[in-house]
Amino acid sequence: MNWLTNFVRPKIQRLVRPREVPENLWDKCPQCGHMIFHRDLAKTLAVCPHCDFHMRLEIKARLASLFDGGQYQRIELPKTVADPLKFRDSKRYVDRLKDSQTKTSEQDAIVVAHGRIGGVNAVVAAFNFAFMGGSMGMAVGDGLVAAAELALLQDAALIVVPASGGARMQEGILSLMQMARSTVAVSKVKEKKLPYIVVLTDPTTGGVSASFAMLGDIHIAEPGTVIGFAGARVIETTIREKLPDGFQRAEYLLEHGMVDMVVHRHKLPETLGRILGLLRHRGPGGQLLSLPVDTPDNYETETGA
Repeated sequence: MNWLTNFVRPKIQRLVRPREVPENLWDKCPQCGHMIFHRDLAKTLAVCPHCDFHMRLEIKARLASLFDGGQYQRIELPKTVADPLKFRDSKRYVDRLKDSQTKTSEQDAIVVAHGRIGGVNAVVAAFNFAFMGGSMGMAVGDGLVAAAELALLQDAALIVVPASGGARMQEGILSLMQMARSTVAVSKVKEKKLPYIVVLTDPTTGGVSASFAMLGDIHIAEPGTVIGFAGARVIETTIREKLPDGFQRAEYLLEHGMVDMVVHRHKLPETLGRILGLLRHRGPGGQLLSLPVDTPDNYETETGA
């Protein structure tokens, strides 16, 4: 037995051998290019600490950040037909669904939860962009209808957080029908005088922006969010003109009256709580004081007449 070969060399090799580092420990900011440790990024809610760029936020972290104390309850959504058109392109639609379900551990691109925001009852329907780009199919339409019905049942505000590329092409006309369904669901909430607030996140495009996403009583957008119907390149090709800088960004839409406010992600819960408090608590903010009413008698006393 060679002591140097069998004992000393393996120990030295273990010391100098490069360690395997999991690939998901670091994320690169798309804007400034800085590498960010995954725990640091989770603490900032996927906001770059170097340039303040708002990255896409995982759905569970999104919900936890909005509700008071991170406490909320999810509801079970109705089950829909998985592949009504038997659609197939380079891959079967049912296989794409299964892949997204395995990847995200969600049944579809929407999650509905209820709890309290700023002490006010609220129902939140949040889109999951990681699930087929947050595209809107029948399951998403059912989720929006269920969220509206829950808001009516609980006499609660309805908050929708879209992050979507639009209607889901694999469901054809059935996906386009969800634009009308979601619009009707929102109108029922408004008829009951309940607040309907839309928090626009990156991206909000296509059939989503052409329906329920632009019908809110108040529209709040995160910084840098892309909001529009068709893509900028499609528009430029169609009109054959150069679009202005920042076109379809949240800040541009704020300047042109399409968005009510642009709010940093860290301030969203506080802002939503303040808005809901104003909309739901319509009484005076404090105790009313009775002031003396001017009468001819009071006037004579004060002037000594």
